Amino acid sequence: MSGGPAHSARTGTDSPRPLELPGILTAADVALSADYLLAAQTGDGAIPWFRGGHTDVWDHVECAMALAAAGHPAAAQRAYAWLSEVQLPDGSWPAKLRQNEPASPLREANHAAYPAVGVWHQLLVTGDEGAARDLWPTVRAGVEFALGLRTERGEIRWSRDAEGNAGDHALLTACASIHHALRCAVALAERLDTPQPDWELAAARLGHLVAEHEQVFADRGRYSMDWYYPIISGAVRGDAAHRRLELAWNTFVVPGLGIRCVSDQPWVTGAETCELALALAALGEEERARRLVADIQHLRDADDGAYWTGYQFAYEVRWPVERSTWTAAAVILAADALTGTTPGAEVFTGHVEPPTAAPEPDACGCAALVH
Repeated sequence: MSGGPAHSARTGTDSPRPLELPGILTAADVALSADYLLAAQTGDGAIPWFRGGHTDVWDHVECAMALAAAGHPAAAQRAYAWLSEVQLPDGSWPAKLRQNEPASPLREANHAAYPAVGVWHQLLVTGDEGAARDLWPTVRAGVEFALGLRTERGEIRWSRDAEGNAGDHALLTACASIHHALRCAVALAERLDTPQPDWELAAARLGHLVAEHEQVFADRGRYSMDWYYPIISGAVRGDAAHRRLELAWNTFVVPGLGIRCVSDQPWVTGAETCELALALAALGEEERARRLVADIQHLRDADDGAYWTGYQFAYEVRWPVERSTWTAAAVILAADALTGTTPGAEVFTGHVEPPTAAPEPDACGCAALVH
């Protein structure tokens, strides 16, 4: 991954300017949402779904990135240090933790890979290579755990259970997220002078499968994340990405409310809406992205800057009845991606270099898939 966001962004050493999204979120609005995340963060650095709730690594990292984007890199660094403290010997994390104890026996591949995105984001925001080096063993072990779940074809099975058995299928959204993580991990490794060519090859194979061979993944097409996450990940860009968005736009987007989490339910969710905005920002479709972020402000609690997770519009009720930290985090990250306020926005909007060599048919299994 190289290049920068479409907007000019400060470097990690410049004086920060407040993050805002003009016409939608003031700097004070963003600061209040960041304060909500800070209030939820525990003394050891974990950021649960809400106070007293469980923590999962993927959403924890998303919250840490949001804190850094909103001007709290020290809190984000504590969040990454916590990851190192609770990482399992095999490089993974439990799918859920409560008070640092496993609440689920599963260990998910996309959870293990995602700290690479957060640590790369943190380095872009702060410029602190020393802190990134401290976290490098954590990132490397997580990536290797995820890659240990690869099939011969290159997709990555979604989890291991308590006995160490690999899941029997791969998920499109999870593999797209892992592709994103591998790109960030490769960039981080190069910055720290520890290049990982095998990771780059794994990213190329996985990205090709995500972009060209959705049939190798479990059918979860009713979920909006399967629609837009291949674009966030960088696996699908350009004309193919625009076609992908148009194909299901009317299926998932509910004008004025946000986007559906699943196609067959009258339920919009704030995080998915803002993640679609991230995908649009990566494609330069800023107007539609801004409209989506504006649409989900009905989920905002003006008292403390939190966001309700979703809204069931058939019954006109907020559901689930929770104000998830990761929803507020997604809003903050979308605002940063659309304004380029921090160099961390590049994680989502940066130019994606094509692989140096396209995967050969035998490498990805194209021949077997097509014929």
